[in-house]
Amino acid sequence: MNQTEAAHYEKVRAIFDILNGEREADLLLKNLNILDVHGETVYQGSILVYDKRIVALNPDETVLKVKQVFDGKGLYAIPGLIDAHIHFESQLAHPTALAEAMVPCGTTTIYAECLDLLSAAGKEGIEAAESLFRDYEQLPYRLYAFAPGKKTAASVTEAVLKLEPVIGLGEFEHFTYSSGNDDDFRKAAWVRAKGGFMNGHWGVTALSDMILNYLPAIGVSNNHDVWNEKDIEKSIRYGFPTHIKFGVGSSEVIKVLLRAIVDRKWPTDNFMLCTDNISIERLLTMGHMDWIISLSAEMGINPIHAIKMATYNTARSFHMEDKIGSLTPGRFADIVLTDSLSKINPLYVFKDGELVAKDRKLLKNADIDYSGMCKDGVSGLADLSPEQLDIVPLEVSEDGTQAKVYLFDVYGRGHAKFYQEIWVPLKDGKVVAEHEGKKMSRLSVVQRYADGKRHVVNGLFKGVHVDRGAVATFWPAPKPYFVVVGQDSAEMCHCLKRVDTHAGACIVTDDRVEKAVMPLEIYGVMANMSVEQLTASAAAIDAALEALGNRNEGEPVVNKLLSLFISLHRFRFMA
Repeated sequence: MNQTEAAHYEKVRAIFDILNGEREADLLLKNLNILDVHGETVYQGSILVYDKRIVALNPDETVLKVKQVFDGKGLYAIPGLIDAHIHFESQLAHPTALAEAMVPCGTTTIYAECLDLLSAAGKEGIEAAESLFRDYEQLPYRLYAFAPGKKTAASVTEAVLKLEPVIGLGEFEHFTYSSGNDDDFRKAAWVRAKGGFMNGHWGVTALSDMILNYLPAIGVSNNHDVWNEKDIEKSIRYGFPTHIKFGVGSSEVIKVLLRAIVDRKWPTDNFMLCTDNISIERLLTMGHMDWIISLSAEMGINPIHAIKMATYNTARSFHMEDKIGSLTPGRFADIVLTDSLSKINPLYVFKDGELVAKDRKLLKNADIDYSGMCKDGVSGLADLSPEQLDIVPLEVSEDGTQAKVYLFDVYGRGHAKFYQEIWVPLKDGKVVAEHEGKKMSRLSVVQRYADGKRHVVNGLFKGVHVDRGAVATFWPAPKPYFVVVGQDSAEMCHCLKRVDTHAGACIVTDDRVEKAVMPLEIYGVMANMSVEQLTASAAAIDAALEALGNRNEGEPVVNKLLSLFISLHRFRFMA
């Protein structure tokens, strides 16, 4: 035998010996109510673990030798929860900080996009990917990643596809694949040759039927960009395993999607659950996949089906049902113990048969230093003037008393409501930040590095309101842009220039004095902080804004502002 064959011989011999009481197993979890996702039943039993995997259900304890016994005391045992699609950057936390907030919610596996960080890294994209994935196997959750399908050079995508734990190609850029971009052809060719997966992207009802045919025809593996019943109908009709997502601020959207599944009686085998984008604050206060499963059950989906949508269905979609997604022999011992199936309460979380979280507290984490990924800011706004932030009407009424301007809404109610053109008062040739008698804040979208004339879009904003002062933040991908909210152009300009001194940050100013700062030092998209530091920093931003007149609900303001860039890019408000 060669070395590999010998290792496998030893493994199969060891399992045989364990089941015959001649060698010790690692762990026996007993007195459980085990969820069988295949038969969709629950049965009383025990689970035997050896070398990170389940090796037996209901083993004969009279002959068993085992190092450790865990008494489940009648709790339900369900497979470790899986997020089918999450952006690493959306929660602003690096991988170990993410673990602090996510794993106690019962999530043991994620399928992650990293395109924004790698895009932000630019020429250092390959180095950034290597740093991001360094020691990933030490994390208390299972990580599968995707090379950028958009926002980076094709050469970066090609190199990242060769890294571990990358299993395929991330989101395509709908503006380019629908126009026949050659880089997209090459990216698709590379992943097809590798035998990997391709993530779909873009609301399917917004695509022509011919382009919608193109995606599954070239091997796109799934679709996570559905917003309504018609999107779902097309997505499953065209054979996409379809992700139902709960992202930043989108609680209204997921309820629409779940209600459609229930009302149309679509088989839930078509669906998986994911977050797409989620904040640390929401993970800590509402939960992760545990919360989404519970909401699905509340909306009328059979609880076992809801659990399968966040476990077995996802594993099967990525052809990994032999490794994860069920509590059966041969699968990794990723196990969650809960006292309810309809309202998931992850009391104990095991990954690879090791207890990693208890009572919503992480017990074990990787020790990985990400400080080497922190970057200094490269300023680009030295020549920005307050006048460039003044709102210029799109149109003026015949009597000169009204101006047509953009009104932007905070992301979360669906892209269709992201922006509109409205009429507001015009006084002495200046736009009055008021609509239907209600005072509003202003929003400016500002290009960081100008090549000639700087691209600036100004309008009104619904979602964050300040009576004075300003708040600004920055996002580097796919192009470096700022957003700033305020009432006065000079204050807004000053706030922007303060953010411009950082690689990335969210800053609140009042009368040109900094009131709160959240630095995003890791390529401008991640904070080099623990969860405690990150949540305290986000809370400080909210507290500073509350003093300026804002009354925030739901997500922290920093997450609301950063999520704007998704829609700003989609609707071409970034040059």
